[in-house]
Amino acid sequence: MSFRADTEVRAAGDGAYESAIRDGWDVVGKANGGYLMAIGARAMAAASRPHPVSVTAHFLAPGEVGPVRIEPAVVKQGRRLTTVRATLSRAGSPLVELLGSFTERTDLGETVRVDARPPELPPPEECPRIEPTAGGFPPAIMGRVELRLHPDDFAFTSGRPSGRPEFRGWLRLVDDEPIDAFALLLAVDVFPPTIFNANLPVAWTPTLELTAHVRCEPAPGWLRCRFSTRFITGGMLEEDGEVWDEQGRLVAQSRQLALLPRRR
Repeated sequence: MSFRADTEVRAAGDGAYESAIRDGWDVVGKANGGYLMAIGARAMAAASRPHPVSVTAHFLAPGEVGPVRIEPAVVKQGRRLTTVRATLSRAGSPLVELLGSFTERTDLGETVRVDARPPELPPPEECPRIEPTAGGFPPAIMGRVELRLHPDDFAFTSGRPSGRPEFRGWLRLVDDEPIDAFALLLAVDVFPPTIFNANLPVAWTPTLELTAHVRCEPAPGWLRCRFSTRFITGGMLEEDGEVWDEQGRLVAQSRQLALLPRRR
């Protein structure tokens, strides 16, 4: 199945929508947060305007394979943007709370100034791919995307982290499926946690909150991505993301707040 098919929503009456968490979009059995965000955002778009501009998700419980219900509600209808909140739940229990802004257009204006550049990367064929294994690490979701890391950032897979809490790499969906605005919500959450390269004794870091800004829909082809962390403190860390398309345009940004695992 494609990403589009695996995130589709259907009207269920009373303003609610139905969907399902599909197999293969998970990390050790728990659905990826960006994937859940995309499902919720599709329902929010169906209830308002078609293109997400900014979506924030608070993750309340892990998502497992099975049917889900999304209940969007328009907060404000403006001239250019509609603000929507939504709850994504399973069997009556909320999994994700979302708040977002949606618009009619994929691009709200011409570029005025960009004081940054895409990350420097070798060609995709020179960057090793992360592929899923039966043991769960790398996780199953890596079979749904083609994620190729900068060689300097890849050594963590063999126990040799770079020491910098950063990942850079190329990304696209498998089978050359086009990446739309909703797939960008997946893109900002599918790279390994930056702390895996920080040379610290920690495990997987669960996401508390994730905000994604969609600047425009990407041109066909690879996405060039960078995710980095500056502050690991107070039992939490932030992760800032940039996503650029093959034309060198910034197409998405993200800020994620994640919890450090408690030491036993």
